[in-house]
Amino acid sequence: MPGAADCYPDTLLSVDQARERLLRAVAPVAGIEAVALDAADGRVLARDVVAALSLPPFAQAAMDGYALDHRDVAGAAAPVRLPLSGRVAAGDAPRPLVPGTAVRIFTGAPLPDGADTVLMQEDADLDGDVLLVPPGLAPGRHCRAVGEDIAAGAVALPAGRRMSPAAVALAAALGERTLAVRAPLTVALLSTGNEVRPAGTPLAPGAIHDANGPLLTALLRRLGCRVVPAGIVGDDREVLSATLSSLRADLIVSSGGVSAGEEDHVKTAVAALGGIDFWRLALKPGKPLAFGHIKGGHVGNTPFLGLPGNPFAAFAAFLALGRPLVQRLSGETIADPPRITVRCGFAHGRAPGKREYLRVVLRQEGDDTVAHLAGAGGSAALSSLALADAVAEVEEACDSLRPGDPLTVIPLQGLF
Repeated sequence: MPGAADCYPDTLLSVDQARERLLRAVAPVAGIEAVALDAADGRVLARDVVAALSLPPFAQAAMDGYALDHRDVAGAAAPVRLPLSGRVAAGDAPRPLVPGTAVRIFTGAPLPDGADTVLMQEDADLDGDVLLVPPGLAPGRHCRAVGEDIAAGAVALPAGRRMSPAAVALAAALGERTLAVRAPLTVALLSTGNEVRPAGTPLAPGAIHDANGPLLTALLRRLGCRVVPAGIVGDDREVLSATLSSLRADLIVSSGGVSAGEEDHVKTAVAALGGIDFWRLALKPGKPLAFGHIKGGHVGNTPFLGLPGNPFAAFAAFLALGRPLVQRLSGETIADPPRITVRCGFAHGRAPGKREYLRVVLRQEGDDTVAHLAGAGGSAALSSLALADAVAEVEEACDSLRPGDPLTVIPLQGLF
């Protein structure tokens, strides 16, 4: 990474440029461990899960009904009479189908050899022990073929994906008892500022409670990180440098102190302890952001991410760069946030040149989903962030938004 000489570039990096530089500068650092299947939800797979068997492992009925050989009814213009010759339930090992007959069968039961079609019970008529098969039954109807879901030997779950309840269920169906996953990323987190106090403590004049610490802790934990609180450091470069150099983690994240004011010491301290790669983004809010490294630590050069001090600016910068950074270091496949296009429900003037994030709430109005501003728009406002269910993403070239314009939004539900 570049050193202190690159701390003060004349131009702003676009979000895409910064993301590319950031991801090029780091590699996965999380180790690998084996965990039991019931502990795998939310963990990042370290190795592919290859299907040891097909799903389903045998041809089976998809409905309750009657299994038969379709050749016995093909082309019939009237109901075909097939005597019943047996009964097959889930878990049975059936005998081969007697030619010219049908068997009673239940959902999930294996198809007898010789049977390839199921007539569901709602369409069936019986005359004693004889099944009446109506004309028009399609071959293979209501049957699941071997490997219809996944074939033996195929990659069922690729390395780098974060496990979900459904992925855990798939691994279980394939017979996996343990999975190789990435160890949780260890992130040291500190807040900065003479005015910042822990939540719940009395406030002196001019002081505020630390909101960024809890905000970023929650975001990092939702990404599977183990957060190591490094406390609150005042606007003192020597104390800040000593604190930063003492931290042992896979990643160090701070908030505040990354602008260009006389009391902003973070980027200068990091440049002296290692190096700054970039520190200004064409992002609103979130322009002052420092990315670099600190020499030493158990991973050699420890990546450092310095976020702005205003809460929504910290959130926006973390969304743009912190999330992909954590994904890379955790060994997770990097995926852009899902985006949807809705209708804009407000007017917003702006100067082109920066990507902008706006807090919005989504409402269904007739046939359209419409985005409305969530409340106070300042980067320090927390109530609107708490109310928002999406973030509108306004591209750099846009000069204004008007009601009715198409608007790209990133839904927040499930994003972290």
